[in-house]
Amino acid sequence: MTVVVRKVLLGLALAALVLVVAMALGTVVPRAIAIPDAGAGPMSRSEAPRRRILVLANAIHTGIAVPADPDVLEAFAFVSGEGLPLDYPGVSWIVFGWGGRSFYLETPTWADLKPGPVIDALTWDRSVMHVRRSGDIPVSLSNVRAVDLAPPDFGRLLSGIRSSFQPGNAGIPRRIAGAAYGDHDLFFPANGGFNALAGCNTWTAHMLRIAGLTTGAWTPLPFSLAWSLDLHAAP
Repeated sequence: MTVVVRKVLLGLALAALVLVVAMALGTVVPRAIAIPDAGAGPMSRSEAPRRRILVLANAIHTGIAVPADPDVLEAFAFVSGEGLPLDYPGVSWIVFGWGGRSFYLETPTWADLKPGPVIDALTWDRSVMHVRRSGDIPVSLSNVRAVDLAPPDFGRLLSGIRSSFQPGNAGIPRRIAGAAYGDHDLFFPANGGFNALAGCNTWTAHMLRIAGLTTGAWTPLPFSLAWSLDLHAAP
């Protein structure tokens, strides 16, 4: 083995070690968003009826499901206006995910994986919002985490998700023409750039912090986000 090869391997090993340490610290070091106290209302936060959301995960991606209640349908009426009616029969949840445009649009399944979108995801890409309507989602599934939010926190979450969409003409988000996995989803341009360090799971964590939860400071993978919630999120 030449000196050059040894140096390259050592550099790769050190880079991997730094990444592992950074992920560990990002999981255990808490991060929250300061939320102004709105003052005492007619009902305390602990007494107010709570609103359930779901954090959905697969091997590399997380998203947030919110109930298809009237206030949610109103907040995202532009989705219905773009051709995906959210008051569709049998719809219980609206699922939102943020991600890289190339990878998200061109990789509906692992069988569709190609080098180009992977390179874009690891470097830099434009971002998109994926909206999917769903029926019942059992909370007993291993990739589903139920979180119950006080009404003000739920409202802030909706506002945070809404602000992730890139506004189109007259400030109304417009769908990406021809971009969908099937009959129950749409894609929209999103705000912000995507890369491997600031990806879909850091977006999910940020939305949860907007909703009053504490997460790890940096959670680039689904399992690191899940562990950080186990460590820091209030029951």
